[in-house]
Amino acid sequence: MAGIYLHVPFCNSRCIYCGFCSTVSRSLRQKYIPALKREIQERGDFFSSLYESDRTIKTLYIGGGTPSVLSPETLQEAVSAIRENFIFTDEIEFTVEVNPDDITEDYAASLRKMGVNRVSMGVQSFKDSHLKWMRRRHDSGTAIKAYGILRKAGFENISLDLIFGFPLMTVKDWEENLSRILELDPEHVSAYQMGIDPDTPLERMEKAGEFSLPSQEESEEMYRLLQKKLKEGGYIQYEVSNFCKPGCHSRHNSSYWNRIPYLGLGPGAHSFTGRHREWNTSDIATWCDLSTLPLREGETLSPEDVFNEILMLGLRTTAGVKLNTLRNSGPQSPVYISDILPKISSLESKGLLILDKDGTIKIPSEKFFISDGIIRELFVC
Repeated sequence: MAGIYLHVPFCNSRCIYCGFCSTVSRSLRQKYIPALKREIQERGDFFSSLYESDRTIKTLYIGGGTPSVLSPETLQEAVSAIRENFIFTDEIEFTVEVNPDDITEDYAASLRKMGVNRVSMGVQSFKDSHLKWMRRRHDSGTAIKAYGILRKAGFENISLDLIFGFPLMTVKDWEENLSRILELDPEHVSAYQMGIDPDTPLERMEKAGEFSLPSQEESEEMYRLLQKKLKEGGYIQYEVSNFCKPGCHSRHNSSYWNRIPYLGLGPGAHSFTGRHREWNTSDIATWCDLSTLPLREGETLSPEDVFNEILMLGLRTTAGVKLNTLRNSGPQSPVYISDILPKISSLESKGLLILDKDGTIKIPSEKFFISDGIIRELFVC
């Protein structure tokens, strides 16, 4: 299932926690589409060696940044350029990330017209005090109104993002946020624990002693509440941070976890062929400079990298990863399997891992909050 990720690096303002490749500068926006068209044409044969010259894609994801700060006409120009170089399947999953304050009836209608059938909206919280602290541009009422506009426009697959585990949030606040999500009843929910990325206002505030993140115990309580409430609401957890109604998982993001090749377009975007990974420069001005090709770096994954990546990505999902998949990942993998089998037994005895009869290893859902530590125990080096 080939997919394309298109990065839109523009925002009207920066959130306090944001470490993504983005800018609030408006001067580069007019250069973006010409540079994007050039890169699309340059990368038109990306999938050819993998799929025998087949340029068919099954998922398109436009993320950011904030794609919805671009006009519908500008977004359409980008989509048209992709259509000229790739073929969309009839059942393509076409997702666009939006901010609530950008959504109007006309904007939603324009998204539908260009073929978007899935919208991911960054709500983050339904508490206005939280949103103000995060430096979000919308308030709770705007988010709820935007959701209603998207529904009225005919969107039947909407994902909402939430954040937990930050200084102002109490467990009661989080429970109220989850109740509001269940009232809205979107098809998909992504929920992330707030972290501190380098070179962000949040990091500078922490270093100045202006705040500290909640304890792991408090954040874990919020995570367990998330799992409990969404399960009661009919959602299935299919990845550490992602929950959906039956059949409504993100096909695009699932391709990442299944290590299916994808093409990344735009500054900072990553591409993957199965054994090789590339990434565009995150210097937006350099990427937009039409006098040079987009600067791109890459690496060929070692057998250890491939094995560890399959392990890590698989164990982040509720489906887990099969030992046979690991065993067939490369010529050295049988040795790696021998190395990790004692670790698997040890973790299983502690209730931190499950080994099914069919050879699938999984992290119990009640241990997902500490999944990073469990996964690290199994890495080969």
